[in-house]
Amino acid sequence: MRQSMTGFASGQGEALGLTWSLDVRSVNARGLDVRVRVPDWIDGLEQALRALLNKRVARGSVTVSLRLQSTGTESVQDLNEAQLDRVLTAMLRIEAEAMSRGLSLTASSAADLITVRGVMDTAQQQSDPAEVRAKLVADFAPVLASFVASRHSEGAALAVVLTGQVAQIADLVTRAADIAEARKDEQADRMRAAIARVMEAQDGVDEQRIAQELALIAVKADVTEEIDRLRAHVDAARVLLTSDGAVGRKLDFLMQEFNREANTLCSKAQSAPLTAVGLELKTVIEQMREQVQNVE
Repeated sequence: MRQSMTGFASGQGEALGLTWSLDVRSVNARGLDVRVRVPDWIDGLEQALRALLNKRVARGSVTVSLRLQSTGTESVQDLNEAQLDRVLTAMLRIEAEAMSRGLSLTASSAADLITVRGVMDTAQQQSDPAEVRAKLVADFAPVLASFVASRHSEGAALAVVLTGQVAQIADLVTRAADIAEARKDEQADRMRAAIARVMEAQDGVDEQRIAQELALIAVKADVTEEIDRLRAHVDAARVLLTSDGAVGRKLDFLMQEFNREANTLCSKAQSAPLTAVGLELKTVIEQMREQVQNVE
């Protein structure tokens, strides 16, 4: 199945006191360029995600982004002994001052002390990096599958467009061949008339030299080879569009060959109808070349 280099997928998850969102996106590139953005504290996660991607993607600039947040559900409370010491010292001073003034204060309980700000510290429990990595790698699998599916979906649409453009090129090549065949008799008549005029106007004309020049003109005007090569390129494009694997680079090279033959056809046309077909051919080839840039 044909695959595009453009795709996107995302997913979310929650476990181990963390929530996360993963997304994968890709755009065109000459080769495979993978960028993985994950927290450094999760050892081995980048390598694991990169390895999974390399098995499913051959070309494109691919970016994997992970956004990770703590849920705060796995927090623990620790006694801040320094703060407790400061609070108790302050309480003793307050009680002493109250007694010196003849005031009586109610006794404080441990529950009262706990509520004093800073006595109990709430600390977030650190998740085990190995467990987090395993969970994220497992959650990445369906995201990656969705990402590849999106590239396949766009690739299928691309294949339809490219197949239609190849058919257009094939039709134009056939029209060019018909025009070239129809003008052969006309060209021969023009050449014979030109030879007669030259022979009548000049004495001692080198007939052999004239024959050589006319043969050269005929060769320069003959587009048979260009049409044959264009037909061969059409066949090659159809094979590539139905083959498996990454064929984007091969198609891109083939478009250069298409364009080269179309340029030569236009330069050798020497007739308005054939030139018109050649220009239309170049237009379709350029449109196809732009689409080929998206093929993996």
